[in-house]
Amino acid sequence: MNKIISHKLILVAILSILLQSCFSAKTYKRPSVETENLFRTDNLSQDSVSFASVSYKDLFTDSYLKTYIQKGLDNNIDIRIAVQNITAAQAYVKQGKAGYLPTLNGAASATRTARNSENGQFGALFTQPYNQFEVSGTLSWEADIWGKIRSTKRASDASYLQTLAAHKAVKTSLVAQIATTYYQLLALDKQISVTKETIETRSKSLETITALKEAGQENQVGVDQTAAQLYSAQSQLLDLKNLLYQTENTLSILLSEQPQAYARGSLDDQKLTNEMQLGIPALLLRNRPDIIQAEYNLINSFELTNIARSNFYPSITLSAQGGMQSLELDNWIDSSSIFANLVGGLTQPIFNGRKIRTAYEVAQAQQEQSLLNFKKVLLTAGKEVSDALYDYNLLAEKEVFVTKQVVALKRAEKNSEELLNSGYLTYLDLLTARENSLNAELNLINNRFSQLSATVELYRSLGGGWN
Repeated sequence: MNKIISHKLILVAILSILLQSCFSAKTYKRPSVETENLFRTDNLSQDSVSFASVSYKDLFTDSYLKTYIQKGLDNNIDIRIAVQNITAAQAYVKQGKAGYLPTLNGAASATRTARNSENGQFGALFTQPYNQFEVSGTLSWEADIWGKIRSTKRASDASYLQTLAAHKAVKTSLVAQIATTYYQLLALDKQISVTKETIETRSKSLETITALKEAGQENQVGVDQTAAQLYSAQSQLLDLKNLLYQTENTLSILLSEQPQAYARGSLDDQKLTNEMQLGIPALLLRNRPDIIQAEYNLINSFELTNIARSNFYPSITLSAQGGMQSLELDNWIDSSSIFANLVGGLTQPIFNGRKIRTAYEVAQAQQEQSLLNFKKVLLTAGKEVSDALYDYNLLAEKEVFVTKQVVALKRAEKNSEELLNSGYLTYLDLLTARENSLNAELNLINNRFSQLSATVELYRSLGGGWN
């Protein structure tokens, strides 16, 4: 009898191995996506080296900025949340690897039967109350015929790699946010400095024109107009200080610190690398974390579809149970109390309320959603690179004209003063020239800040900052 059972179990095992050739799970292949013309550029060389491959430590030269970026990477709450997601995904990876191993369960019980039904299965044999003591272990293993366990492992691996990519995406975004916020502080510092100098100049002008008015050489209109310009600059200074205060608070949030003032350099000292090579568009597939994340999400959905498909097929399980069972506690631990069962089974779903079909159709729809999301993220990345590059080039070109505008307006301001003294211009003309000169100088600072921000955005959009 034992030989017959053994032969059947061997037959089941051999059958499961032979059925491996009928492996139903498909193998993932990256979908065909267009990358050749992913972003628009005619100015920078495209080769196998990307601007994104430069570490932020090499890109930024400001020691304060590099310190803040490192502090943000160490302390930022979003970064720490992403790390916990990685830890959770690692647990699922370990579970996926354990899917190939058999399961083992232990049980122990003590039963007191006070009375059996006389008409029941054991009523004629056990008419008196009796006890039964049992300790047992059950070992069960499912043959991975259709690749269900393998697909589960691959899905958990893809989910883990997706969390790694998400962590890199958070780092890339954080580096860009800290750098942009820092540069905004530097720009505000310079704008405040220029405005203070303007206030000082206008205060002296107000004193001068007031003295001239008292001497009968100017009228009250000129005094009021000069005072109005002074008040305008003082009001503008308060707005700049308020924005500076809020920007420092923004930086504190990025660094996960209490709101405070931060030491920093100057806008004029900022320099970035000149080697701004974009690299070929296909590099975005391996450089940009959100694209990598979207593809691993697609892989995960693909493997979940494999799992849903495998549920249509029969499952083969092998199980063994053994232990000790006795009606008397005294001889419970005895060789005569040992029992063992070996079972090989095959289960084929037939009618289950369409649950398997529904799960498969849902998995297919979710896989298609993941594919569309992957393509959308790729297109969005191309757009962001195109926008950042065009913005950078445009701002660099614009700086030439804004600089010339500042020089011209300062010269006009100086000439207006001379012409006013000669009687060829009114005081209103001089005030207008001064106002235009100040606005142009502030605009030049804004343009410099925008250039730095565009460079940071190009760095981020290419996938830089996480390495």
